[in-house]
Amino acid sequence: MSWWASKTRQFRAHVRAGVAAGERDALARWLIPSQLALFDAMHVADRRHGLDVVATLRADGVTEPDALVAGLLHDAGKGDTGVWPRVAYSLGQRYGRWAWQLASIVPGWGAAIERLRTHAATSADLALAAGCSDRTVALIRDQDAPRDAEFGELLRLADEAN
Repeated sequence: MSWWASKTRQFRAHVRAGVAAGERDALARWLIPSQLALFDAMHVADRRHGLDVVATLRADGVTEPDALVAGLLHDAGKGDTGVWPRVAYSLGQRYGRWAWQLASIVPGWGAAIERLRTHAATSADLALAAGCSDRTVALIRDQDAPRDAEFGELLRLADEAN
């Protein structure tokens, strides 16, 4: 799939995102209350994305709770940045930081771009505060440049696929 097709699919998924009550309720069986609270605090598109990443990991045979929790919460630090700053951020990733600088002219977008740029570290800090394991925190922190030999690349690929 081309980069543009992938990003178009992600855009559609973002604006159509939803989480069914049963999906959310099922999380209570394998998350501790503070982790569930972190999930609930995420933007609905990031909650949907996290659930989809977990489904992909499971389809790949992953059963390790640390990896599954990382997949679920890896975007917790993005916050409610809105879809258009996310588009601008993706364009910057693809074409260079000049796109971020240009987008930052729009009021409020500079802070949103910065949240997106630093979301892996922020998400890891939030996961740590929510009682996640050191391995889960490391998987989240290193999501763009995986270091965990067993699950890092699987998480990155599941993230890209969703």
